[in-house]
Amino acid sequence: MPLASFGSCGYTRLNNMADNGEPMIKDEELTTQSPLILKLKRWQWWVLVVVNIFFLLAGQSIAVLLGRFYYDQGGNSKWLATLVQTAGFPILYIPLLFFPSAREPPSTSRNPSFVIIASVYFFLGAILAGDNMLYSVGLLYLSASTYSLICASQLAFNAVFSYFINSQKFTPFILNSVVVLSLSAALIAVNDDSDGPSKVSRWKYMIGFVCTLGASAIYSLLLSLMQLAFQKVLKRESFVVVLDLQIYTSLVATCIAIIGLFASGEWKTLRGEMHSFHQGKVSYVMVIVWTAVSWQVCSVGVVGLIYVVSSLFSNVISTVSLAITPIASVIVFHDKMNGVKVIAMLLAIWGFASYIYQNYVDDSKARKSRCDVTETHNDSLCT
Repeated sequence: MPLASFGSCGYTRLNNMADNGEPMIKDEELTTQSPLILKLKRWQWWVLVVVNIFFLLAGQSIAVLLGRFYYDQGGNSKWLATLVQTAGFPILYIPLLFFPSAREPPSTSRNPSFVIIASVYFFLGAILAGDNMLYSVGLLYLSASTYSLICASQLAFNAVFSYFINSQKFTPFILNSVVVLSLSAALIAVNDDSDGPSKVSRWKYMIGFVCTLGASAIYSLLLSLMQLAFQKVLKRESFVVVLDLQIYTSLVATCIAIIGLFASGEWKTLRGEMHSFHQGKVSYVMVIVWTAVSWQVCSVGVVGLIYVVSSLFSNVISTVSLAITPIASVIVFHDKMNGVKVIAMLLAIWGFASYIYQNYVDDSKARKSRCDVTETHNDSLCT
């Protein structure tokens, strides 16, 4: 789960910023906007934004680096690596401690039945579990920098799936992003990652590449399916609904990973793995615990940014983290950044920029449209 976020799928904005940097109310939220956010002073609001950005970037980067460290120091359980990506989901309740007013009054509209909602959570959670397994295999055979650069391709997949499933328009900027990110992934595919983990064979390198690329595609599909679930089933995209979706799909994914851990027999090797861990038993436990915590700290940052700013902003910061991890891996693990990788990173940044700019353009148009509507309610909201 490289982005560790569901904000990436392009959820409808929950809040907006006015041109002066202050939170702005959306037209359909005139009576439900959180009083807590609206009453914050400007500096308090910025502190919340900065804290959540730190959570997202630090959580994302640290989780990937710890995952690579686990494999480098003798860890070999793919199911355990899959489990830690979602096992810390109770941490997602933290935003409700700081934003208690986010809990909404019961909706007056007819809600879907428990069976339907549970089916949605189970279906999406099962896909998430399989996707996390593919990411675990990819990280096993790839260096952290190569892994992160391949993960960047999920933006291109996201654009394609959004076009077919969510009716998103294919603009020149989005098309440019798809082409450039595809070229970046292609360069990584032909790259000789001689500085990869444990000098893995070319065959294992290709397995890692295919698994990571496939995981990025499936994750993008998952995001589009989540957006479709909001539109067709849940019928709401509020802070609590987004949070509940993250929590319950993570719960399902965690249960499936636990079943896989026992069914595969890998649980029998964990004791020996812990004793043979190069940095010692305590380090082994700490790596597992902090990897799980890091993924969920990242998710807390994602949900927090959705709440205090917007899903678009959360998506942008999540994208930035993909560029930070390869740099961090070069510093921590001394990954080799050859010419092919450098070109692939530059292409990825180009693709990021095109994708983000198109989102900025779409958001500006949506904001202007909302302001035109809200002026009929309160002329001061968009001034």
